[in-house]
Amino acid sequence: MSSSSRNSSIEPIKQQVLALIRSGSLAADGKLPTERVLAEQFDVSRRAVRQALDSLEEQGLVWRKQGKGTFAGQPADPTGDLAARIAGETDALQVMEARLCIEPELAALCAKRMQPDELARLRRLAQRQFESSGPEAIELWDGAFHRLIAQCARNRPLLTAFALLDKIRSNPEWIRIRAKARSAPSLEVSHCEHVTIIEAIAARNPELARTAMRDHLTTRFDALRQEMDPADAAWASVLFDPDTGA
Repeated sequence: MSSSSRNSSIEPIKQQVLALIRSGSLAADGKLPTERVLAEQFDVSRRAVRQALDSLEEQGLVWRKQGKGTFAGQPADPTGDLAARIAGETDALQVMEARLCIEPELAALCAKRMQPDELARLRRLAQRQFESSGPEAIELWDGAFHRLIAQCARNRPLLTAFALLDKIRSNPEWIRIRAKARSAPSLEVSHCEHVTIIEAIAARNPELARTAMRDHLTTRFDALRQEMDPADAAWASVLFDPDTGA
């Protein structure tokens, strides 16, 4: 079976797994049912389930631990507890400001270190986000896109900082605000900006990658400010000037 045929055959299974993850019915640790249980539940072969999970793992949407099973998201990080404490002391605009300080550097490092197979994955994630409908799916694929860049920068301190922000921004209320800040035209703009980031990384040009990521996040920051309380938006304008980075 060709790669494209296999991908199309497991796509419905992947969507069922993602629906299960989004349903909120998993245990607190995010553990998925076994391959056997999923095969019975979806009325497919265990091999098809395994291939679907392989693909989701490649996309950073599930992870596996030998002898323990398959879990939603990424492995638990000690930053999680810290994120939970910080979340009540910050807001979405502060998180976006921090992202603007960190993610452009991650993109620049990616331009030096990302491998060809990882670059191909990044292209697929960008396309999946563009083709998605509904705020949950868009958020899922957008998070996976930025997470892969952070991982492929291969800098543990920066990855930890990113993981902290990634955990904080999973706040449901902030997700709702980000969804309000998106529209069909803005999604097209975001996709173009994602492609620009990818091409800069593919060209092995750290400066272009840094600028492309910064431009992308500034666009999202501006859209987010428009959906926030006017007082908060004014405060954020004082804190961060996109032209100077100050």
